[in-house]
Amino acid sequence: MIENLEEVQILAETWSAEEVLQWAFKNFGKRVEIASGFGAEGMALIDIAARLNPDLRVFTIDTEFLFPETYQLIEKVEKRYGIAVERVRPRLTPEAQAEIYGPALWAVKPDDCCALRKVGPLKEKLAGLPAWITAIRRDQTSARASARKVEWDAKFQLVKINPIADWTTKDVWNYIFAHDIPYNPLHDASFTSIGCTHCTRAIRPGEDARAGRWSGFQKTECGLHAETEIAPSPLIQLNLGGEPRAEG
Repeated sequence: MIENLEEVQILAETWSAEEVLQWAFKNFGKRVEIASGFGAEGMALIDIAARLNPDLRVFTIDTEFLFPETYQLIEKVEKRYGIAVERVRPRLTPEAQAEIYGPALWAVKPDDCCALRKVGPLKEKLAGLPAWITAIRRDQTSARASARKVEWDAKFQLVKINPIADWTTKDVWNYIFAHDIPYNPLHDASFTSIGCTHCTRAIRPGEDARAGRWSGFQKTECGLHAETEIAPSPLIQLNLGGEPRAEG
């Protein structure tokens, strides 16, 4: 942990996204990585980071339920920036999960599905890092409203860096269009927040930007960025042992 993290946390609020990233790369080098789901925010962040550090490291939690458009965008990112995106996958294949927990776990217990396919793999991945970088913004959800540009991640026990925490949706799209950055075409079909195929839909006129995630449930976070753990059932916790599968 950075000794003067509290001081940096205060100073970082006056820094631009570029300055936050420069601090991260200077202090952690190759041991800080960007976690991305390749939404609009993530694409803007990766572009900024690549301009500062051509050797940046990017990983994604590949739930194996992502949209084809998302997988295609990952390939575009790799070609455009000359990087290999690490795919961190759950311990259970979709077929094995269905055998153990029944088909369509996401439709019955979405928190359990997220615990298996997102939070568990992320926890394993972050265990080997001193810091991680995310593209979360404060105005996305109530759980993210208090996010600082540099902070201590108590849940995962490492430094968490959110360079564009103070950006608005308009800021993100202005940057994307100004720099001709590729983005997920689902955004043009009213998919404002894109996750897994089973738990994401296009929003309707007048709905909140994240209304298309876990529609029908009182759920707005998968658990990756929630300050406290979204508790899965005891059965899920018992089956989180073993090594995650990864590629990249």
